[in-house]
Amino acid sequence: MTTLRSTLDFLLYNWLQAESLSARERFADHSRETFDAVLDTCERIAREKYAPFNRTVDQQEPQFDGEKVILPQATKDAYDAYAASGMLSAAQDYDIGGMQLPYTVDAAANAFFAVASISISSSLLSVGNANLLMVHGTPLQKQVFALNEFSGRFSGTMCLSEPQAGSSLSDVATRAVPDGDGSDTDPLGARYRLTGNKMWISSGEHELSENIVHLVLAKIPGPDGKLVPGTRGISLFIVPKKLVDTEGNLTGVRNDVALAGLNHKLGWRGTTNTLLNFGEGKYPVQGRAGAVGYLVGQPGKGLACMFHMMNEARIGIGMAATMLGLAGYYASLDYAKNRPQGRKLGPAGKDAAQPQVRIIEHADVKRMLLAQKSYCEGALALNLYCARLVDEQHTGQPEAADDARLLLEVLTPIAKSWPSEFCLEANSLAIQIHGGYGYTRDFPVEQYWRDNRLNMIHEGTHGIQAADLLGRKVLMENGKGLQLLAARMTATAKKASGVPELAAFAQRLTGALQQVGEATQAAWAGGEPTQALANAVPYMQAFGHTVLAWIWLDVALTVLNQDAILSIAANAGRIGATRYFFHYELPKIGAWLNVVNGRDMTCAALAEEAF
Repeated sequence: MTTLRSTLDFLLYNWLQAESLSARERFADHSRETFDAVLDTCERIAREKYAPFNRTVDQQEPQFDGEKVILPQATKDAYDAYAASGMLSAAQDYDIGGMQLPYTVDAAANAFFAVASISISSSLLSVGNANLLMVHGTPLQKQVFALNEFSGRFSGTMCLSEPQAGSSLSDVATRAVPDGDGSDTDPLGARYRLTGNKMWISSGEHELSENIVHLVLAKIPGPDGKLVPGTRGISLFIVPKKLVDTEGNLTGVRNDVALAGLNHKLGWRGTTNTLLNFGEGKYPVQGRAGAVGYLVGQPGKGLACMFHMMNEARIGIGMAATMLGLAGYYASLDYAKNRPQGRKLGPAGKDAAQPQVRIIEHADVKRMLLAQKSYCEGALALNLYCARLVDEQHTGQPEAADDARLLLEVLTPIAKSWPSEFCLEANSLAIQIHGGYGYTRDFPVEQYWRDNRLNMIHEGTHGIQAADLLGRKVLMENGKGLQLLAARMTATAKKASGVPELAAFAQRLTGALQQVGEATQAAWAGGEPTQALANAVPYMQAFGHTVLAWIWLDVALTVLNQDAILSIAANAGRIGATRYFFHYELPKIGAWLNVVNGRDMTCAALAEEAF
């Protein structure tokens, strides 16, 4: 983890100037010393409680004995260590037990757990669950549910998908009817009975915490008893696994939430992924079927509430994909430095009596390593930049805060999708560098690939992120977010144009930005969503590559401006990754944007029978 720590230090302190956040009132008690102490603690816990057991949790999948889910003891030990560290509430206010840590530092610190074992660290949905309740919940809901999640006493989930409705939330069929005559209100919120089935629920059943707080999307029937079609009828409910009183104490009553089965996954095997039945009558409450749920926010406004958690989860998935990519990069780099095979090109290389060289001395292996480095370290920089925008949104001056909000809106689909595609490709290259060994379970890189393959699906598939980007984010508020992002890219290019080593890259970034802008207009020129979005994924790939080119150019500016205080080797690596990205990756956007500009309907128009 030494290499990761030095990378994080550079990005936090040299590039993002995170230490300057301590000048803001909310973070006034902090300094680089306190930030480093948090990083040190997380690095230690990840090294001791997570990393040694990454293979264990992959091999010992969760088992259901009919009553409870059984996980390896290592998972429980890691969960307890993480909860004890205070990281679940690190970004929260002092008065609820938090550290008031900048989210930028919080995100960097959590990177250690993700690179050590993504399966063990995935319980962090609890933080997003609690953050949602802190915004949309009643004071008592915050006290009883959110604060207990921040302490680790309770854990949390998000229950959106259903067997018949994966990403199509308008087709949610889970019902919520008022408990009793509907006139009484429980102190914990308007009380409903829920019936329905939810699928793909991460950490939906386990014994790691005293209770599990499910946040469930469901529809309240209209006066005619029918569910309102579409998303406007969706409401959000707190459905605890075990019922609690107004002090948060367990009442001894199991709620009517039953585990229907465990999903057996390609990767992330250390995390329970579940099918849950709500209100099937296995655990009747007060002699009646129906899971007890408490309304969050207003009826029919549940999706807006849930997207508070969804957007946070999407950035978290981007970070997860990034760290799995980096784990594979570090493993393949170590292998390449130690694996002898082949000889140097040239006359001497034909002499079998000459000693073999390590494979890192071969140009193609360097190419694969450099690709991984450019993808993964670039994605990490993007993730932390987004985290820095979160801090700006919450603690900046009004205009800067609103700019940060809009930039986050535009960048969130990229922060989720780009790492989940290209850090997965990095994992594939890590296997390639290992050769046949990489395809065996004797080396860790095959597990990193399996774990990472989920992230293109997780929290909204690639296609959904692309439709969100081109269909909504670049258009919202008359394109202001896109304009702000373009202005920041242009400002970086202008600075770089005055630096001889970077001037050509600045010109290429400016050209790429112009291409993306023209493609955005061309996609919508016909005003027909079917045509505009037919090639949304190629558009997103080109958009993402342009964003990453900007990130690398900005990083390179920092390297060259602070050359004297940075590691010479690290400097060379970052400049090399920048050069690689501009030479090998950025030129790809032309092919992606060609089909967007032409509103090509090859895929959309092909008849089903032709397949």
